[in-house]
Amino acid sequence: MNTVNMLRLVALAAIWGGSFLFMRIAAPVLGPAVLIEYRVLFAALFLAAVAWFLRGRASTAPLDLRTHWKHYLILGLMNSALPFLLFAFAARTLSASVLSVLNATAPMFGALVAFVWARQPVSGRSALGLLLGTLGVALLVGFDHTSDLPGAGVAVAAALAAALCYSVASQYAKSAKAVPPFANAHGSMWAAALWVLPALPFFPQPGQATPGIMAAVLALGILCSGIAYILYFKLIEEVGTTSALTVTFLNPVFGILWGAIFLHEVVGWHTLLGSAIVLLGTALVTGFTPSFLRAPAAAARGK
Repeated sequence: MNTVNMLRLVALAAIWGGSFLFMRIAAPVLGPAVLIEYRVLFAALFLAAVAWFLRGRASTAPLDLRTHWKHYLILGLMNSALPFLLFAFAARTLSASVLSVLNATAPMFGALVAFVWARQPVSGRSALGLLLGTLGVALLVGFDHTSDLPGAGVAVAAALAAALCYSVASQYAKSAKAVPPFANAHGSMWAAALWVLPALPFFPQPGQATPGIMAAVLALGILCSGIAYILYFKLIEEVGTTSALTVTFLNPVFGILWGAIFLHEVVGWHTLLGSAIVLLGTALVTGFTPSFLRAPAAAARGK
């Protein structure tokens, strides 16, 4: 991975880590449904503007709704509408730091989804990773001050369910017909906007939106959804899916950092240790090995 792509990867992690900060700011005021309707709608409008500006280029292929409308609806539900709503629901109670680490459990759920969906066996390494991930989440949440708040248990369950949704969406995408990456992002955001609409009556807006709140909403929609997708798909194009997914390991770092800087969240020993254990579990499940460890092994095999 060259310097430019490494900078893209770090920028993407910083942006996605910031999404939990913006949700933590806006969700208690707007409620989960209103917040996420704004998020996906702003993202869809932004991507539509990008498609219009770059019209004719292969990277911004048209949606082809007649052929792919069912695909966009499924992806929009499982990869955007449902997990976004669940994370926004949890953000009313949990800190940005805890949310970002719980999000990192998605690859671990992926191993379980692959076992159920595709009958893919769980290796000993993956089983160890799942165990460590469970212990890390228990440590992180059990010692965090938010665990004493009313509804904290439900909020943690909602955040873990959101991570599970991402795993289901990934497994579905592997079996679905090939659709260009930009069209996937664009079409799924419009579909997500439709899916969230029925939830609005059940989660009325509890507070009054201020300019600061709306700025967080705009950042969540345009920066954390629209621009982040463009960066992510560019990384996939340049370095491949496996390398691009290493952003999973960087997101919690920035989630914890932004929470500490802007929301003055306390970063205790349990935050750091629990996060490290969760990320180690994720690495075991995904089979990820840092490049500086792979290189010596490859050299040894060549001797």
